[in-house]
Amino acid sequence: MQSTITLTITTGKLSGKQYVFDSPTTCLIGRNDDCYLSIANEFDHRISRYHCLLDIKPPEIQIRDLGSLNGTYVNNQKIGGRQSHQTAEEATKLNFPEYNLQDGDQITLGDTVIRITIKIPQPVNPTPPIQPPNQQTPNFFTPAPPGKIKLFDIVKKLINLAAGGNRNLKALRDYQIIKSIGKGGFGEVYLAQHSQTAKLVALKVMLPAIAGNEDSVQMFLREIENMKTLKHPHVVELFDYGYAENLFFFTMEYYEAGNVYDLMRQLGGKLPLNTALAIIHQVLDGLTYTHNAEIPYVKLASGGFGKGKGLVHRDLKPSNIFLSIINGQLIAKIGDYGLAKSFDLAGLSGQTITKSVGGTPGFIPRQQVLKYRESKPEVDVWAAAASLYNMLTGYLPRNFGDDPLL
Repeated sequence: MQSTITLTITTGKLSGKQYVFDSPTTCLIGRNDDCYLSIANEFDHRISRYHCLLDIKPPEIQIRDLGSLNGTYVNNQKIGGRQSHQTAEEATKLNFPEYNLQDGDQITLGDTVIRITIKIPQPVNPTPPIQPPNQQTPNFFTPAPPGKIKLFDIVKKLINLAAGGNRNLKALRDYQIIKSIGKGGFGEVYLAQHSQTAKLVALKVMLPAIAGNEDSVQMFLREIENMKTLKHPHVVELFDYGYAENLFFFTMEYYEAGNVYDLMRQLGGKLPLNTALAIIHQVLDGLTYTHNAEIPYVKLASGGFGKGKGLVHRDLKPSNIFLSIINGQLIAKIGDYGLAKSFDLAGLSGQTITKSVGGTPGFIPRQQVLKYRESKPEVDVWAAAASLYNMLTGYLPRNFGDDPLL
């Protein structure tokens, strides 16, 4: 049973309506009809077009005013709000603080009052932690190989700080690290286990070497923001995320069967026809979802806010297709949305991509090389076909060297 957050409108035009959230969500509130919670009241102009933002990660919820003219009130205390001489466009450049909300708090916007209800289920007879094969209970880490000791030490520090109640590290609370399970260009992935529920997750941590690189930080943040909106059987699910010690990290679904590239190497470099087709059908199902998924909160090039639709992966390949075993069946899940973007709205998160060519050469079409910033869903379909060709033959559609899969 999951924690839930319920928004109940107790006063105003929408009085009586309830909105229940049981997963990470960004909720935009205002008068405009493109808001997640649209309070369209032509007689109450105290509510701005884009009034405030709720960052919901059950059981926690935060609120931030977006530069509304009349401000947002929490328990009758005003938070945020622009000065009377400032325009709405000027307000989009202001950085208003976030405030934590508690169970029973009330938000007031004009005549509308919203009550917050937070429910946290109590664990019932949690299953004892699963022990890794041939190991005793891990003391956070096995000895780190050369070159990894710095990151291992930092992650160990984060785990210890989380156990001590550090609020910025709530995403890591009650977890133990079992082992390192992978390393990529932007971070390292660890297998972690929740000490109360025994749930296994993958913990991805940004490498310190690139934490000071603004472009890399923005790419990692974009991966987190994009992933948290995606909920589909064939897309790797993001559970939680955070930032501390100059590192970004998130917990996500653990893919115990590795990835398609690993499977290909185990089977001699290619896959049987039935296996490859089953995987690619699931991948296409996941792509159909992500290409049409609603992105609840994006910043427009004009400086305003609105909903976006669809994410383009732009780096689909066998090593980014992860595998799980569910009820004895091999399940494919698309992962690593670090290069994804909303293709329906320009200026996602205020970022502009210029003179960039992303993706892996063997799995990107010509149009992605020529117009990377304008990539549409078709580039993912091409990459899926290239991945299928690679799975069946062991070769790439074009020759790009010895091993361009990673």
